[in-house]
Amino acid sequence: MIKKSISTFLLLVAAIFIANAQSFTVDPTFPVADGNATIILNTEGTGYSGDIYAHTGITINGNRWQNVIGSWGNNNNQPKFTKIGEFEYTLEITPSIRQFYNASAGDNITEMCFVFRSADATWQTEDLFYDVYLNELNVLITNPTERPYIVQLNDIIQVTGNSNNADSTFLFIDNVQIYGGTENSFSENIIADTYGKHWIKAVAKTESNQVADSTYFYVRPAAEVAELPEGTMDGINYIDDNTVVLSLYAPGKEYVFAIGDFNDWDIDDAYYAKVTPDGKHFWVELTGLEAGKEYIFQYFVDGTIRIGDPYADKVSDPWNDKYISNATYPNLIQYPNGKTDGVATVFQTAQEDYQWEVENFTPPAHTDMVIYEMLIRDFIETHTYNDLIDTLDYFQRLGVNVIELMPPSEFEGNLSWGYNPNYYFAPDKYYGPKNTMKKFIDECHKRGIAVVQDMVLNHAYGTNAMAMLYWDSNNNRPAADNPWFNVNSPNPVYSWGSDFNHESQATKDFVDRVNRYWVEEYKVDGFRFDFTKGFTNTPGDGGGYDQSRIDILKRMSDAIWDVNPDTYVILEHFAANSEEKVLSDYGMMIWGNLNYNYNEATMGWNDGGKSDFSGVSYKSRGWSQPNLVGYMESHDEERLMAKNLAYGNSSGSYNIKELNTALGREELAGVFFFTIPGPKMIWQFGEVGYDYNINYPGAIGGDEHRVDEKPIRWDYYEDYNRRNIFNVWSEVIKLKKTYNTFRTTNYTMSVSGIFKRIVLNDPEMSAVVIGNFGVETGDIDPQFPSIGTWYDYFTGDSLVVTNVNQLISLNAGQYKLYTDKKLTKPDYVGIGENEQPSPFEKATIYPNPASNTFSIILDLKESSNTTIELYDLQGRKIKELYSGHLTTGQQQIKAIVNDIKPGMYLVMISNDGQKLVKKLLIN
Repeated sequence: MIKKSISTFLLLVAAIFIANAQSFTVDPTFPVADGNATIILNTEGTGYSGDIYAHTGITINGNRWQNVIGSWGNNNNQPKFTKIGEFEYTLEITPSIRQFYNASAGDNITEMCFVFRSADATWQTEDLFYDVYLNELNVLITNPTERPYIVQLNDIIQVTGNSNNADSTFLFIDNVQIYGGTENSFSENIIADTYGKHWIKAVAKTESNQVADSTYFYVRPAAEVAELPEGTMDGINYIDDNTVVLSLYAPGKEYVFAIGDFNDWDIDDAYYAKVTPDGKHFWVELTGLEAGKEYIFQYFVDGTIRIGDPYADKVSDPWNDKYISNATYPNLIQYPNGKTDGVATVFQTAQEDYQWEVENFTPPAHTDMVIYEMLIRDFIETHTYNDLIDTLDYFQRLGVNVIELMPPSEFEGNLSWGYNPNYYFAPDKYYGPKNTMKKFIDECHKRGIAVVQDMVLNHAYGTNAMAMLYWDSNNNRPAADNPWFNVNSPNPVYSWGSDFNHESQATKDFVDRVNRYWVEEYKVDGFRFDFTKGFTNTPGDGGGYDQSRIDILKRMSDAIWDVNPDTYVILEHFAANSEEKVLSDYGMMIWGNLNYNYNEATMGWNDGGKSDFSGVSYKSRGWSQPNLVGYMESHDEERLMAKNLAYGNSSGSYNIKELNTALGREELAGVFFFTIPGPKMIWQFGEVGYDYNINYPGAIGGDEHRVDEKPIRWDYYEDYNRRNIFNVWSEVIKLKKTYNTFRTTNYTMSVSGIFKRIVLNDPEMSAVVIGNFGVETGDIDPQFPSIGTWYDYFTGDSLVVTNVNQLISLNAGQYKLYTDKKLTKPDYVGIGENEQPSPFEKATIYPNPASNTFSIILDLKESSNTTIELYDLQGRKIKELYSGHLTTGQQQIKAIVNDIKPGMYLVMISNDGQKLVKKLLIN
């Protein structure tokens, strides 16, 4: 029984809603579409008192965020609040809601939608909504507004509300009337003297009609103390097809409820979590679940915090999921709008396990690694693992044996690089369902390709459940009692989001569980850990030798290798070389950024030896192990071709700013990259001379557009000069993976000047690589290790060496790769001089565009085996059009394409190993 206490009447002109510690009210309480309204905002609870703008729209016919005013972040075209006190603001919606939002007379407006933000959006609210009413009988309970509203025994609750157009208004607690009157507002104080859930109902009446509004409060007893069931881990524990145990690590918190689809997002005794005797874990058993059904849920902590499960493998996002198409993620469960707010998570009993075709995979040795770093969003237009599988033939042709995915676990937004993570166990849905990610990894393994996951454990972002669970909202940072995060990063120079405290046992446990999960559940072959320089609490910029950081990284690596000793541990470290050597000697691989030096070389500049890229060799750093992952480009560096075209050197008719010359310089760089022993990494489309600068559509040197989507240029592959980079790199990669020569420790490099040389010695075969990185013809001393016959790999020509120092003349941009063992000459590569071979006298496609059929007319120099294949612009083979032996002279092949959907395609004609690509448009 709830006892009625002091009865008072209060004239209310606004309804108060609480969101993110700020409150906003609307006057009148029941705004109508054709009337005006005033928004009154109070930010005292946040401590923010600067300028505030409204990102605002309306809900029309059930569709939210229609008729949005201006554009996000634009202070010139979005409404600005008027400041009337230190934390008080108003915004006038006038002359009417309909006119303010430029809505038509026939639009059914049911809500106003808001996000309130600071001028630079560093302070902002979540999505907020306020009802727009019809000018008829209405009633609204304005306090308590939180649902669920949790109180303790004998707390006094003020229940307030408003009605309009009513003859009388009544208030009930558990169907017992405690107030009735004719006023248009009411306020009653009640004493919460009975445990459990209690319903509040307000009823407004006229002679012919009545309306009602309701909410509830819950009088909370002390949580039951009980040990975790045996075998229970924090997160979602599947007991059987109808039972789940949820466990949350939350030391210092008072109480936790599970809320979700299973209880219509309300609370009661059945979903009140028990607490372990040490007060650190809260757990609840859910029974009677429907087998195979997805349930969205959250933890409701201490009456104010709503978070998803940090260990969940699927997230439900109120802001971003609606932009994920059914083609990307079929039948994605819909967020429960109106029932909760913030990111939620999903569980599902009776899931069908993915059936792995490759149970055990041995990844390539460190010395053989050719890593392809990829942002799926900017690699294939569909941005799905399903379609990424179709490109694996492309990687095999190139010779890639490791694919490194930029962070694939859930991050904030959809169009992100992924370095703003929030949920670490859930694959981001923008790339497709989790089992398609597993299938992608499985298909990679079937082709001998390892998969490395970019893992971000230096920091997390604001919607991360562990950050939200202990958050200092007044200072907008992790609270002092957060078990996982530092209040402030100890690194004042490099800091993002909430900084993990890697000295905390809670963080160590979390890190180990995250890494173990991806190795065991997804069979990933390794991790590239982002900004491991930050894995320390030592104050400073992280550049110095740090023994505590070494200990942290060794401990983390040992835990990974306990799960699978073959797992790659790759660090983006950029700390003191003395520290990196220790980590390398321990078995970790370290990123080696040689972008600047290689780019100076490709541009033809060498003032002061700035094109010296000897640092790409682990030996040059004094390391004993080949664990330096050298790269010319990564996601974070400028594209070589962009600077070649913008700043390339020239002499006479040789001009690196000219496209084909610039492309030839990429061949040259690749020959002096893959032949150097040790793991190597390339950035996507570097193999076809991708030339959009990293800040596109901005200028080189700015960074305001760095993370913007970039053009996807699969059509570059059909251009001979671009494809020749691919061909040259592919051939050199083949050598790297085949011959011990390119794994040897007995090699020397002379790469500080314009003329560069690498000499590699091995009992199986020795090799000499020479190249002219200047812009004028000149001579180079090859320093052959021995006299005798040497073979030019790219031309097949032999060279009888009687003087190991005999000079060899090289044109600008030209390269040679000599071996003392005769190898098979590559089928179809350039020689650094952009001379296109001519396998056919003539090749014509007619008609083009084509509809149902077209013809390929070939003038062959000699009889040969010929294959004709159709590819899409992403390099996926669509069908074989012809395969057979053709005789000398003109030949006509008729192809049927009535089963091919309209679009642009590539016709690849292969003639005894030589290839020609033609573009075809199918109507």
